[in-house]
Amino acid sequence: MDTQNVQRNQCDVKTDLHLLLECLKYQMDCPLSQKEALITICSICQQNSEASEYFREIGGLMFINDLAKSSVHCIVKEAALFTLGVIIESNVYCQQTLCTSALFEDLILFLIKKDSGVNLKRMAVYVILVLVSNNKDGQTYVRDTGCISLLLQLFRTTLSTSEKNLSDENTDPCYQLWSSVCSTLCACVNNPQNEDNQNICCSVFPYAKEWLESCTEPEIVRPICSFLGLTVANNSCVQKYFVSIGGLDTLAKVLLELMRDSCLSHSSMKLAVVVTKTLDACIASNSAMGVVLAKYHTVSELLKLLSNETLNTGDKISIILTVGHCTEVCEENQCELLQNNGLPLMIQVLTESQDEELIKAATFVLQNCKKMTEQLSLKLHDNSLNVNNAEELDVQVRETCLQDYWKKAKEILQRINLIEKEHDEERLQGEMLVDEPSVASSEALKSHEGNPAYPKMHMERAHKEVCCPLTSKLNNQVLAPSVTSVPQKNETVNTMDAVSTRETEQRNIPCSVTELQTDSVPQSHSINGKTAGVKNQSGLQAGEQLFKQPAETVRNMKQMCTSVTFFLPHLDQHSFCSEKTKEVRSTSATSSSHKMADLRCSGCTAGGLSFNSRTFTKMLRSCLHRCDYHRVILEAEERYRREL
Repeated sequence: MDTQNVQRNQCDVKTDLHLLLECLKYQMDCPLSQKEALITICSICQQNSEASEYFREIGGLMFINDLAKSSVHCIVKEAALFTLGVIIESNVYCQQTLCTSALFEDLILFLIKKDSGVNLKRMAVYVILVLVSNNKDGQTYVRDTGCISLLLQLFRTTLSTSEKNLSDENTDPCYQLWSSVCSTLCACVNNPQNEDNQNICCSVFPYAKEWLESCTEPEIVRPICSFLGLTVANNSCVQKYFVSIGGLDTLAKVLLELMRDSCLSHSSMKLAVVVTKTLDACIASNSAMGVVLAKYHTVSELLKLLSNETLNTGDKISIILTVGHCTEVCEENQCELLQNNGLPLMIQVLTESQDEELIKAATFVLQNCKKMTEQLSLKLHDNSLNVNNAEELDVQVRETCLQDYWKKAKEILQRINLIEKEHDEERLQGEMLVDEPSVASSEALKSHEGNPAYPKMHMERAHKEVCCPLTSKLNNQVLAPSVTSVPQKNETVNTMDAVSTRETEQRNIPCSVTELQTDSVPQSHSINGKTAGVKNQSGLQAGEQLFKQPAETVRNMKQMCTSVTFFLPHLDQHSFCSEKTKEVRSTSATSSSHKMADLRCSGCTAGGLSFNSRTFTKMLRSCLHRCDYHRVILEAEERYRREL
């Protein structure tokens, strides 16, 4: 029974459409009758794909197309265009039939003619809208024919807030035309996405930005936000351009203004959701641009908006996704999310919601929080690595400094060895000069062999007579260089100059005097009559104590005896040296252990004892005869403590 009724209805529809088409053909001189027939056809074909398809098959679609172009009556043109739009919208085959460049060119003529009224232009825009909706070919035709450029011009010039009252937008034809243009531009760039059309439509972004800055009425904000959101969607280049002209800042300011009114107006709250969706579209493909929103505290405003209980599930999903894109890479937005209790709110949404899309959106935000925690831990690890690297670099610098110190110390040691070698050669020459001492002098020395104090007294007097005249001349040059104290970089040249100066002046004096001066220093005989081994640690005595063994003392005494004999020929060399040798041996036998302990480094002799870093450093500081190794260690530690 029902099937028969359906079939009967279909037959009635086909009959009606056939009769209406005949009426259009035979009522060419009656525009009102044609308008009524067209309106009736619209009511039958609207949302009825089969009726639209039948009307196309009987030739009604092409007849109405020709009628819209050929009729001289404006009301017939408007009705014909509107009927075409309804039929195209209800049936995809009708869309494919009429989607030609010729039709787009005809529609451009309707838009550019001066005698075309606002309603006629609006009907032409409506036909363009249904031709490009979900139709890639229509999007191509609208671009190739230049129709999209004309639509953009209408977007810029059709409406002005200073001249129009937006409160009666339902009756204002200019606003309705402008709104239709916005919807058509949205269809030109989206579903399917058309990047070429997006790149063309971004030319009106500055005008859209001015609209948003001057007016926050829903009648303006909604169409512009829809157009902006679809134009920048999945197009990073267009997104960057929109941000570069300050569009993202403008949207953030609009959201702030709407949020101030949302507590009083439900419409402001719903409009804030629309702006939020546009914000999300602007940063979805490039989350790094979300940093622009940080200075407007957009995340905290979104969390306030999310806490509104009147929101539906779709609105909540859009808000949460926007929060997720804002916090994906921007640390400031991430901190703002945590500071405004965003994390517990996301967990609440995740646990209480039953909607899968909403759960996915909340999970996306929680994953961003997880990434933020991992990045924080990595930064802490990097900081520790930087500290370790700095410590390693400091150790390398210290090792380099130590190597420089040792190198310079070796150079000084080589120079000292060279000087000693020259002294030995000069001593041999001096021995050749004293091979024939006088007999009287030998007898005088033999007569005083029984008095052990006499050679010592003679030695001291000779030493004073010979060395005192040279003290003022050679005091600074001989005692200036220090071997135990390693020279710094800026002192190397001065030290070498001092050594070379000493060598030059020593060559200009008798060899035995030079020997007496250099060899008497290790025996703790002061040139000025003081004890150099106790009070003067910066002279050659310190160098001799470091680089010579105590066993060489006897050899040095013999050299000194030779020098004294050269200036005092009445002394017997053999007797004088034997007395001094006995004295040195007796002295070394009674106090050798005590002197060796005093002259050695405490750090070297404390190898078997138990020390820590504090007590060992204290022991090194109290030592008067530190070796180069422990002295450099102590200097490095003190320098490290000063840096801390």
